[in-house]
Amino acid sequence: MKRRLSVRAPRIPWFDAERVLEAAVAKHLKALPPGVALDLTLVAHVRHQYTDYDKHLAEGLDRDAARFLVREDIEDKLRTWGAVMTLSDED
Repeated sequence: MKRRLSVRAPRIPWFDAERVLEAAVAKHLKALPPGVALDLTLVAHVRHQYTDYDKHLAEGLDRDAARFLVREDIEDKLRTWGAVMTLSDED
């Protein structure tokens, strides 16, 4: 899984990589292919740690609206980490 993360986000800081890797092997993600679990975890980590997503939720926005507002911030952070993935409309 470490190798897969280093390919997906080669410049991710060690601290963030460790947290993403821990979360990617959580029980509720076991049924997913490893790459999918890793991608979902990577996006969720950035959403919660580097955006105002949780603040938007606390202010009463629904999940979809909050995700829409932080989408660009997530993609910017992923790009700084060298990620080649982009968010789909479901992300």
